[in-house]
Amino acid sequence: MPADASDPVVLDAAVLDAAVVDAEVVEPVVLDAADWRARAEAHAERADALTAGRRARAARGQTHPVEDFLFTYYSYRPALLRRWHPGAGVELADAGERIAWRWYRPGAAPGSARVDVERHGAERGDLVRSIRGVLSATAGRTAVFGCFGLHEWAMLYRSPDTRHSAPLRLGQAGTDAVVEAHDLKCTHFDAFRFFTPDAVPRNRDALSRERQIAFEQPGCLHAGMDVYRWAMKLGPLVPGELLLDCFTLARDIRELDMRASPYDLSEWGYAPVAIEIPDGKAEYVRQQRGFAERAGVLRARLLALVA
Repeated sequence: MPADASDPVVLDAAVLDAAVVDAEVVEPVVLDAADWRARAEAHAERADALTAGRRARAARGQTHPVEDFLFTYYSYRPALLRRWHPGAGVELADAGERIAWRWYRPGAAPGSARVDVERHGAERGDLVRSIRGVLSATAGRTAVFGCFGLHEWAMLYRSPDTRHSAPLRLGQAGTDAVVEAHDLKCTHFDAFRFFTPDAVPRNRDALSRERQIAFEQPGCLHAGMDVYRWAMKLGPLVPGELLLDCFTLARDIRELDMRASPYDLSEWGYAPVAIEIPDGKAEYVRQQRGFAERAGVLRARLLALVA
C-alpha cells in the first residue's frame, strides 16, 4: 500500500460530540531525574533494536517486502519511535530541554516539566475525538474471524500488476481461483480500497471512508496494526513503553498478513500460511485470535488515556 495511512478517519456527529481529553485534576506522579532518564534510555535502546533492520537497509538503499511496511505505509520515521514520553499526569524532575518541547509545560517544582494536556487538547482535539471514536467503536464490537487475509489476494485479482517483486505462490490463475472460491469479508476500508475493480463487487460489504467506523471490528488484522497508528498520533499522551508495545504488535501482525498472502516469500525466510487449504485456514484463525486479544489490551490502554 502507498504511504497515505495518515488520511483522517471520518466520524459521524455523535462520535464527534464526545469530549476531548480532560486536564489532569490529581497531583501528577513525579519521577526523579535518574529514574526518568534511565527509562528514556531503555526506551531508546529498545526502539533501536526494533528498527535496526530498517535503518541498515535504508543506508544500503534496500527494501524488505514485510518489515518496511510499518515505515512506508504509516510513514513514521524510526527517530520518532526513539523519543520517550512519560504520558499525561507524570512530572519529570530536572527536565532540562524538555520544558521547551512541544506540548510540554513547566511542572510544579522548579526545573520540572510535564505534558501539557490542555494545550494538546486545544490544538488536536478533533483528532483525539476521532481516535477515541474509532478505538471505542472497534472495542465495542464482537470480533469476526474467518476472512483468511484474502484482502491481499483481492488486490491482485485478475490484474497483471503485483504489489511486491516476490513471485506468486500459485501464479495468476491460481490466485484468481482462490478469490473466486471464497466469500470476501473484508471490514477494513484501508485494505478494501486497494481491491482490483473486479474484486470490489465480490466483497460482502461496500466499504467507504465515510462509513469506515461502522465496520471496524477487533478481529481484523489491519485494525490491530492501526493501534500503532493511533498511539503514534496521540503523541506525548502515550507513554513510550506503550507506544513500542503497539509497534511490536503491528510488526508481528504484518508477518502473518504477508505469510497468508499470495506471495512466495521463501527467499526472505517466511513459510506460507496457505489459507487456500483447511490447515492453513485453521492456523490463520488461531493466530488472528491471538492478535485480537493482544490488540484488545493495547486498545483499552489507549482508550484509558483519552477517556
